[in-house]
Amino acid sequence: MEAALSRCLFLLFLITCELSPDIAAEIQDSSDGPGVSQEPVWLTDVPAAMEFIAAAEVAVIGFFQDVEIPMASVFHSMVQKFQDVAFGISSDPEVWAHYNITGNTISLFRLVDNEQLDFESEAPESIDATKLSRFIEINSLRLVTEYNPVTVIGLFNSMIQIHLLLIMNKASLEYEESMLRYQEAAKLFQGKILFILVDSGVKENGKVISFFKLKESQLPALAIYQAVDDEWDTLPTAEVSVERVQNFCDGFLEGKWPRENHESEEKTPKVEL
Repeated sequence: MEAALSRCLFLLFLITCELSPDIAAEIQDSSDGPGVSQEPVWLTDVPAAMEFIAAAEVAVIGFFQDVEIPMASVFHSMVQKFQDVAFGISSDPEVWAHYNITGNTISLFRLVDNEQLDFESEAPESIDATKLSRFIEINSLRLVTEYNPVTVIGLFNSMIQIHLLLIMNKASLEYEESMLRYQEAAKLFQGKILFILVDSGVKENGKVISFFKLKESQLPALAIYQAVDDEWDTLPTAEVSVERVQNFCDGFLEGKWPRENHESEEKTPKVEL
């Protein structure tokens, strides 16, 4: 009970602030895509569907018996809006049975935790485009998901309850190389740990930094958090390497993290960033 409460409090802590205009615009731009027209892929059998899902970090499939229904029309509007998501359509009974689909449904599949999430609507034949758009935004988790007040909801809805955060300024010269190494490390812990990027250059992300009792001078840093037991640890690091990330994660999974450090920190006044 206490673990569930602490998890909820941490989630509430991270999403209490309203989206600033700049962040809201950035989220909108990322979902709108470059405006290049794309079409969903027709999935005519189970092997094709499995290959399609396995090839994408995030895939959304419309299971429609009739592609002329209003639900399918809303689905097509999402295809144009989310250019970085793979979209497919299937009306094949065997594909439906394989994914436990019993009626017209839109499902999101994630590679990072092998989740299948079905969009729920009170009126399946006439769904709300805004709600479907938000469903895709919230649940589009990747090998490395950038933190914002929208994606944090999907992160905490995932079955994976250990999260690793790379807190780093995206404007820094080391960012691109560090991200490549961070993504490589993420592949080693797929299904075990969710990898997250927190841009320390965004003012609103200061809440995340202060939660882990980090100072600006300690960044970039890794922070790992386990929702079940409310346990966490941090590692300021001047260089992000696959080996360093792997050792930090392995140590946390094995229980080798400095509990006494956090106990002593709680006795000291909190430093405001």
